[in-house]
Amino acid sequence: MNQDTVTQLAMQAITVTFKVAGPFLVAGLIVGLIVSIFQAATSIQEVTLSFIPKIVVTGAVIAIGGPWMLSQLMSYTQALYLSIPSLVGP
Repeated sequence: MNQDTVTQLAMQAITVTFKVAGPFLVAGLIVGLIVSIFQAATSIQEVTLSFIPKIVVTGAVIAIGGPWMLSQLMSYTQALYLSIPSLVGP
């Protein structure tokens, strides 16, 4: 295993991480922005008003995108396990 192989494995891991975490981050950003605008417009400064919608949206993202996220993680892990003999070989 050389430096290029390690760099390639790290890049694949980071890419899969971004693909899986992206929907959570984008959904949380959008909901947080909408709730912040609503709080600024109505002068309501309730903590649960910003927390509860994010939890609901996170649950929705898991329900809608969960199978796709799981398949991404499983395919990456299977490819990584299958490549172990070629990585450790002589």
